[in-house]
Amino acid sequence: MSSTDKFHKLANKHVLIIGGTSGIGFGVAEGVLSSGGSVTISSSQQSSIDSAIARLQTSYPNAPKPRGFPVDLSSPSVEQNLEKLFEQVGKVDHIVYTAGDKLVTIPLQDVTYEKILAAGQVRAFAALLAVKVGSRYLTNPKSPECSIVLTTGSISEHPREHWSVVATFGAGLLGMTRNLALDLKPVRVNCVAPGVVDTEMWEKGGMSADVKKGLFGSVASAQPTGRVAGPDDIAEAFLYLLKDRNVTGRCISTDGGVMLV
Repeated sequence: MSSTDKFHKLANKHVLIIGGTSGIGFGVAEGVLSSGGSVTISSSQQSSIDSAIARLQTSYPNAPKPRGFPVDLSSPSVEQNLEKLFEQVGKVDHIVYTAGDKLVTIPLQDVTYEKILAAGQVRAFAALLAVKVGSRYLTNPKSPECSIVLTTGSISEHPREHWSVVATFGAGLLGMTRNLALDLKPVRVNCVAPGVVDTEMWEKGGMSADVKKGLFGSVASAQPTGRVAGPDDIAEAFLYLLKDRNVTGRCISTDGGVMLV
């Protein structure tokens, strides 16, 4: 890399984004394309993939054409599904895991074994298996130029009532990240912990526009930044972790300063 290109570390790099068709993952895809890289996106529905690719091509017509493949992360056969995904994708320089499902608060006395397993399936179990399988497809597994970035949330460090189940896996991802950074060294493994983010998740979860407006107003007034983040804000944290070859085993918080209040 020439001295004039040293700040363009994503140029000509291939990034797989699992969960890249909407929200934060889509924002990361936009960021990679704008940085000169190429992206492959994955989610559970082919229709969502096709729609996301069309949007990316419209916004970045001169970038390499994005690719996309579906993967079911909610199935007991998730490892086999991930094997198939990576066989289709081929070699990658970076893996970003932003896949998630509906966040459900569960009062302690309503917690069941089945609900615990369901809450961890996509957030934690599938994430770990994605790293297991995906690490074999990195272009250079003996270099810190390759990396994996996972996603947790501010709940991992900022407790809230009735969030114990989700917090179990959110905090677990912090330990997972640090241990994987040693397991896969010198490949880098990091994670991002967003706070409240304005994504499609809220509407898909059934929240009405009025309730969302009230929630976001309350969140914005409580946070030092005075606003609710968008996917493009959070994507910057992922892009930083993809590019900085000196950071591994770390979690970057991007939460509007919620930890301060």
